[in-house]
Amino acid sequence: MIRAVLFDLDGTLADTAPDLAGALNRLLAERGAPPIPFELARPVTSAGARGMLKAGLGIEPDHPEYEPLKNRFLELYEAAICERTVLFEGVPALLDELDRRAVAWGVVTNKHQRFTEPLLRALGLYERCRCVVCGDTAARPKPHPDPLLHAARLIGLEPGACLYVGDDLRDVQAARAAGMPVLAAGYGYLGLDADPAAWEADAVIGHPAEVLNYLRRAPSM
Repeated sequence: MIRAVLFDLDGTLADTAPDLAGALNRLLAERGAPPIPFELARPVTSAGARGMLKAGLGIEPDHPEYEPLKNRFLELYEAAICERTVLFEGVPALLDELDRRAVAWGVVTNKHQRFTEPLLRALGLYERCRCVVCGDTAARPKPHPDPLLHAARLIGLEPGACLYVGDDLRDVQAARAAGMPVLAAGYGYLGLDADPAAWEADAVIGHPAEVLNYLRRAPSM
């Protein structure tokens, strides 16, 4: 019986790609490089700074300039973390309905607390969450199950009573390892070659409202 829903943040609850792409293009401008088209930045948003720097500058973590460029990118992002970020269509209604049903919900993200808390506050979600687990909260981030198991403990439920929703293969892998049912958010930041149907989630959803359809098939109350 599902009694809580846990969400990934970027690409699942919130459309953060515009602000992340904006930070990347400001970094590129500082280096005298042309901006990257948004349609190339969006698919790598879930990969965070690593994905953005590869898309914009073609560099990997082993590049000698990677760390200073990553730090500058994160500074630029932090300075404008919620200028154009919005909740995905259907998310506000979904969260309202979960509250109405007294179904606990929380956020489990690989985004570090430095960025997660101010973003959730700006979106009006921080005080509503039953738990917030960030990339630097647990010993190991997703795809390890540690963050999801920690979230279940914070809510006071067994992992199997929590549903996880995320838009990346690592989300499904983490949920499976934690013993949680999982939905793949097909509306999120899927990579160019991503095939969520092959991730072995319990279902692939095309809209946040479909979480409620799943709960109706697996009653939470």
